Amino acid sequence: MKNRLAHESSPYLLQHAENPVEWFPWGREAFEKARREDKPLLISIGYSTCHWCHVMERECFENPSIAAVMNEHVVAVKVDREERPDVDRLYMTAVQAMTGQGGWPLNVFVTPEGKPFTGGTYFPPEDRHGRRGWPAVVEAISKAWRDPATKSRLLSQGDHLTQATREYLVPTGSASSEDTGSWEECRKSLEETYDDQNGGFSRAPKFPMPVNTFFLFRYAAAVGGPEGAKAQSMAVTSLSHMARGGLFDQVGGGFHRYSTDDRWFLPHFEKMLYDNAQLAVNYVDAFHLTGEDFFAGTARATLDYLLRDLCHPEGGFFSAEDADSFPQNEESTEKREGAFYVWEAEEIRKVIGDVDFPLFASFYGVFPEGNVTEDPQGEFGNKNILHEARPLAEVAGSLGIPVEESRRRLGHARAQLLSVRSQRPRPHLDDKILTSWNGLALTAFARAAIVLDDTRYRAAAQRAAKFLKQELWDGERLFRRWREGKRAVFAFADDHAFLAQGLVDLYEADFDVTHLLWAEQLMDITLKEFQDPTSGALFSSGEDQDPLLPFRAREEGDNVEPSAASVSVLTLLRLGRILGREDFGHAADRMMKAHFATAPGPRAYPALQAARLYAQASPSDLVIVGDASLPATQDLIRVGRSRFRPNLTVRLLDEGSLRAFWVERVPFLENMGLVQGQPAAYLCHHFTCQPPVTDGERLRALLYPQKFDKTGS
Repeated sequence: MKNRLAHESSPYLLQHAENPVEWFPWGREAFEKARREDKPLLISIGYSTCHWCHVMERECFENPSIAAVMNEHVVAVKVDREERPDVDRLYMTAVQAMTGQGGWPLNVFVTPEGKPFTGGTYFPPEDRHGRRGWPAVVEAISKAWRDPATKSRLLSQGDHLTQATREYLVPTGSASSEDTGSWEECRKSLEETYDDQNGGFSRAPKFPMPVNTFFLFRYAAAVGGPEGAKAQSMAVTSLSHMARGGLFDQVGGGFHRYSTDDRWFLPHFEKMLYDNAQLAVNYVDAFHLTGEDFFAGTARATLDYLLRDLCHPEGGFFSAEDADSFPQNEESTEKREGAFYVWEAEEIRKVIGDVDFPLFASFYGVFPEGNVTEDPQGEFGNKNILHEARPLAEVAGSLGIPVEESRRRLGHARAQLLSVRSQRPRPHLDDKILTSWNGLALTAFARAAIVLDDTRYRAAAQRAAKFLKQELWDGERLFRRWREGKRAVFAFADDHAFLAQGLVDLYEADFDVTHLLWAEQLMDITLKEFQDPTSGALFSSGEDQDPLLPFRAREEGDNVEPSAASVSVLTLLRLGRILGREDFGHAADRMMKAHFATAPGPRAYPALQAARLYAQASPSDLVIVGDASLPATQDLIRVGRSRFRPNLTVRLLDEGSLRAFWVERVPFLENMGLVQGQPAAYLCHHFTCQPPVTDGERLRALLYPQKFDKTGS
């Protein structure tokens, strides 16, 4: 028997559609039933690639006797946190306030008015490891609810917790308040927790945190000197260790969710679109700054993974792949963590042959007994997680093989292993398409097209933008989720901001102004629907937010994804400069001040600090006049893109419709034209332009007179 979730489109909800629990999807029906029957609601939140969500489902929600307890005592609601981040954020904040920790699955008991009064994360089926069994928890909650005295206390607790959550998620700071720190303090705070040995900015478990690297690169470019060099070194070293560890899929490309140890070796094997999109940008930036091919190669492997395994045939990108899958050649009815990715030594030998095995095993740290020394769950016995165990030059030298030949042979071996691995039982694919995460992917492919000069990535970005416009935009309103031909859930602030940012990046890749016009429309909606008119801060939900939630929350700081506020500020600033929209600049300034005013510390908003660097830099414009199809025009464009200069606005003018568009928007461009019939480049600071140049080398000398631009422009 299927429950109500069988009619939903969310992969996570569909995973629970055959549970004996009488699940409701989030909606008015569940709340009305709770009021009518005077029962508490259980709001159970997770996502389809969540390991411990799978465990609790298997142990509790698939158990008929436990399901019967739930059906008798509560109204049970399932929520996909990726589709409904507003619901997840409210109840996650409440549980963290109650227990001091959070995570998924998130199980919260709330009143029929939606006010949380108790909850937690994973619960076992019976008492064990210091955790109370789930059916006992449900029965205790029900017993307390039925007793008038204890019910009164629960209702009071719900009122107090809701108010405390409101005060945290809707801070009262204003744009006139003093903010919590400069970009210097943000850099110092990151430096204080930096791991000199392994890179990264925390102890185990270690998360990549692309927002930190994004900020450090822009800080380095703006500030220069010893501080800038140190910031760049922290970012580059962290990225190098991450890409050489087990966190990176050495065979198929792409990054896993996080590392369970200090050295990026033993990952949680889940792969997320938002991680890989942001990390691809980090590695593109690292290559742009250093010129080291290793970073370009990592970016390419990551983007190629997205195109191969997470791309819808029409161009959008799926959300994630699970960590768990069925082991190969085993009569197992249970999936295992990392089964798709780990290898036995003899299996590798059979695939790549005896000749290449010593080189491969030495470089990737492969042992007959396996290379996972800390394995409390016993999942990786005699298995190997591939990682760069020794420098290639050292390995090649010890075996007497030239480095370039070693590199070629390793590449061939990886291709052989990828072909064999593709025949294994694959992890579950969460095939919903989210606007916000696709916006991040749009940025990744556009930036790679620009810096790596690869038309494949430009085409991928264009196809993704076309898909999003066709499937998730109705001409006036943006939607958050699409799956199997159905779009649903009105978009949140991050959907608008991340997509608009991606469109601005795509304009810089192909100079199609229609991308800018859509981005402008999205940011106009963002300011109208999501910005607080009083403080200037950004709300996560629109003015017509879900009435089942007790209040509308503001955007918080940057985390594994950047805050929509941070991305909105930078996108407003960029669009304001490129389209001549001074009002965008003013709105960005108010938003930035409002969020800094309530930030809990100097590293709460690394991406917003990067936006502040952009805002306070001297405005620089590169205007290239010419037919984009001409080699001379392309040469000027290539020079303009050849170095990492994130505060440079680049426009392309031709002698046709583009010129009329740009002159109307930015009048100071009116007198710019070809020079003696040749494509020309105009470099301008504060709207004062130097004489045009028609030669790429002369343009290079104007743009890059020294390694660092001390003004940050």
